[in-house]
Amino acid sequence: MKIAFDAKRFFHNTSGLGNYSRDLVRILAKYFPENEYILLNKNKSERATDLLSFPNVHFVETTKGNFSRQLKMGKDAQQQNADIFHGLSGELPLKWDKKPIKKIVTIHDLIFVRYPQYYSFFDRKIHFWKFKKAADSADKIIAISEQTKRDIIQFLNIPESKIEVIYQGCHQAFKEQQSEDFIQQTKEKFDLPERFILNVGTIEERKNLLNVVKALKDNDIPLVVAGKKTKYFRKVERFVRENKMKVYFLEGVSMDELAVIYKLADIFIYPSLFEGFGIPVIEALFSKTVVITSNTSCLPEAGGPDSVYIDPKNPLDIQAKIKFLWQNESERKRRAEKGFEFVQKFNDQSIAKELIKIYENILQ
Repeated sequence: MKIAFDAKRFFHNTSGLGNYSRDLVRILAKYFPENEYILLNKNKSERATDLLSFPNVHFVETTKGNFSRQLKMGKDAQQQNADIFHGLSGELPLKWDKKPIKKIVTIHDLIFVRYPQYYSFFDRKIHFWKFKKAADSADKIIAISEQTKRDIIQFLNIPESKIEVIYQGCHQAFKEQQSEDFIQQTKEKFDLPERFILNVGTIEERKNLLNVVKALKDNDIPLVVAGKKTKYFRKVERFVRENKMKVYFLEGVSMDELAVIYKLADIFIYPSLFEGFGIPVIEALFSKTVVITSNTSCLPEAGGPDSVYIDPKNPLDIQAKIKFLWQNESERKRRAEKGFEFVQKFNDQSIAKELIKIYENILQ
């Protein structure tokens, strides 16, 4: 098979959608090397040079011009004689020629419909139009969780038979054991405390970091936060400063350093109000770190039966669950071990097999 991908996020997005794109291509190229994988974009970046060294992964520069991603990328895939075009971030090109090609789109979430207050009116309208158009024109839709599948059926009015759920995995770094030297270097570089709770993700309102900070007030438990700052960060920072709290905000963290920090943490906390999937939960479970996360959206799908669940809007509930685990090492270990068993369902080979099965079925 020859599969073409919309590689804009692959090359230029540093977080969720970019990681999903790079991991998907990596595991397919590794476990199914007999296929050819084409990365279509106007340009490439240093971000994925290692993947372009695979003999079956090729970058193809798309035709230049205004709106080339929407108007020309589909035709470029057809000119490459691709059997399948896979849009990795909720979009598909609008224009195609008559050459046969199957179309697949991955939809990660419809948060802009569920939580419109976090998006501008214009962004909501554009997102909805793009996602609806892609869902209608696709031969198959991949949803990254059962929650996202339900939302696609409800909000985009798509028949269930057109949607398959394939979970995400996470970066290889979280499944590897880093050297003692590198662990020590990372601790020193970021001046990490001996024991701490970790939160990872963009510091924005939906991720709900402020309620964790409120829960930790007067508890003398250090919190380490790794994530891009938005305007919401000022609210969190103000609360931390006014209450003289131990919160470490990290920047410039590499993937290998982040993997070390997950392993060093006593507890990983992820109190998001809503997610399409929640990759940081998977990263923590692969790191054998116990997880506290929200009892909402898809997060119980990602966290499994042995993570600890909170009402994300209730700082007292968050506080009680943190204290319970912080003071109970044997319970942390037990849940971390069980979580590590559970997370194996998100390993690379299983996900690659499910993807290839969809590709093969769609071509029959």
